[in-house]
Amino acid sequence: MNWYLAKIVYRIHCGTDGDQHAQFDEQLRLIAADNETSAFEKATAIGTQEEEIFLNQNEKLVRWEFINISELYQLSALIDGAELYSRIQETDDAELFTEQVHRKAAHIQNNITHKILQLF
Repeated sequence: MNWYLAKIVYRIHCGTDGDQHAQFDEQLRLIAADNETSAFEKATAIGTQEEEIFLNQNEKLVRWEFINISELYQLSALIDGAELYSRIQETDDAELFTEQVHRKAAHIQNNITHKILQLF
């Protein structure tokens, strides 16, 4: 059995798409499979099974549409600190991007602290 990292891509449709920017969700999933073909098929099955239609809090119809598997990598080993994914992000506002990264990190740290406090 081999391990693969698959990027599953969904398009998110909310209400009428004409009044919004297109939204996509890219998910990295760990897949156990005998070979690349089986890993691709398994990731595709996950993508299809997790398509969803529901009403959001504003009573607008939301539909998650599976697009496809855009990337598939075989992992040679699951070792501490191994790089699983990398993407170079270009932006016009470096300060804003840096600020967003710091906010996300602070959110993660706050959630960890909150979970630890719940244990006590």
